[in-house]
Amino acid sequence: MGKTIAEKIFATHLREKPSPDNMILDLDVVMCHEITTPIAIMDLIEKGMDSVFDPTKIKAVIDHVTPAKDSKTAMQGKIMREWARRHHIEDFFDVGANGVCHALFPEKGFVRPGYTVIMGDSHTCTHGAFGAFAAGVGTTDLEVGIYKGVCSFRAPQSMKINITGILQPRVTAKDVILSIIKKITVNGATDRVIEFTGPVVDSFSMSARMTLCNMAVEAGATCGICMPDRVTAEYLWPFIKNDYPTIDAAVADYRQWHSDDDAVYTEIIELDISALAPQVTYEYKPDMVRDLSEMAGNPVDQVYIGSCTNGRIEDLRNAAEILKGKKLAAGVRGIVTPATPHIYNMALEEGIIKIFMDAGFCVLNPTCGACLGMSSGVLAEGEVCASTTNRNFNGRMGKGGMVHLMSPFSAAAAAVTGVLTDPRDIK
Repeated sequence: MGKTIAEKIFATHLREKPSPDNMILDLDVVMCHEITTPIAIMDLIEKGMDSVFDPTKIKAVIDHVTPAKDSKTAMQGKIMREWARRHHIEDFFDVGANGVCHALFPEKGFVRPGYTVIMGDSHTCTHGAFGAFAAGVGTTDLEVGIYKGVCSFRAPQSMKINITGILQPRVTAKDVILSIIKKITVNGATDRVIEFTGPVVDSFSMSARMTLCNMAVEAGATCGICMPDRVTAEYLWPFIKNDYPTIDAAVADYRQWHSDDDAVYTEIIELDISALAPQVTYEYKPDMVRDLSEMAGNPVDQVYIGSCTNGRIEDLRNAAEILKGKKLAAGVRGIVTPATPHIYNMALEEGIIKIFMDAGFCVLNPTCGACLGMSSGVLAEGEVCASTTNRNFNGRMGKGGMVHLMSPFSAAAAAVTGVLTDPRDIK
């Protein structure tokens, strides 16, 4: 019987198997940020276990509130800095060098096909785009990962979503994943790994694949994953060029992480996206999704473009295509957050930042702050935000606020019209 990619990764990383459904895996990367990690650090200190299993496999960043907004967040940053210094963690990214974790760490080449990755952050599943098993974990598992380099998981069960067809103009990976969550619901992939396959996924950039995998958790999945291929190898080439004589050799090696043809899945879904329209959420669950045209005309107070879902250069380019030569609609606030300093620099060099600023947007440094309502764009009660983020929970971006999730194309269309608007209607 063949194996899925998740089963192959588990088999090659298995440390021990206490029970048939409980597998303890060796970890290749433990990622850390300043919201969840300080709790783990302080608990390890209290237990007399203040050490790390391998400082070269720890990747740390201050990204959720940066710079600090109050004494509490300043202390979280201080704990991280002192911990990184104490344990000689070289891959620590402080204010100025930092970025949104799930954009920054792939950009640095920290994730490779076949890796096991954990972080105390639910959107760690983003890194499955590289053909890795990447999962968000709780504080106890994060502590064990930091200290021992292992994590316990259930034996993986996978579902496959095969995506075919040709996307219409201004319909993106964000619309695809929103439509999938609508179809299978927020519980449709609970305790499963979602394999995204098919010609549409093969044609996607790494940025688009990361968007797909990023929101797998919104359907309950432990991880979203794509098969590593030439697109993967080309993205990683600056970091792997000393490991392979050619990109072709890397691509051939990566095939070991492809699921076998006779692998067994809990479910296989065939999805033709040829007729897919721009999507948008309504109310307070990620599976409450409609065609954007059904919501057209609903007013917005704020537009937010950024986050680990849609803050990469491809996303900013898409939004700029709509915004160029236009202004924010009266009464609408626009906020854009490039996800990393590198992305910010590219946007500057390409004139994208100028397009945003000419339109009236506030341009922020890389931060997660607005996405979870901690800083840099919190909504007031009764306000509505057109957002490129990943969650529309009640109060997510501010108590009493409403968040409509959509693509950068769609968010930019709302910015210039002041209401939810199908981006295909903007010339």
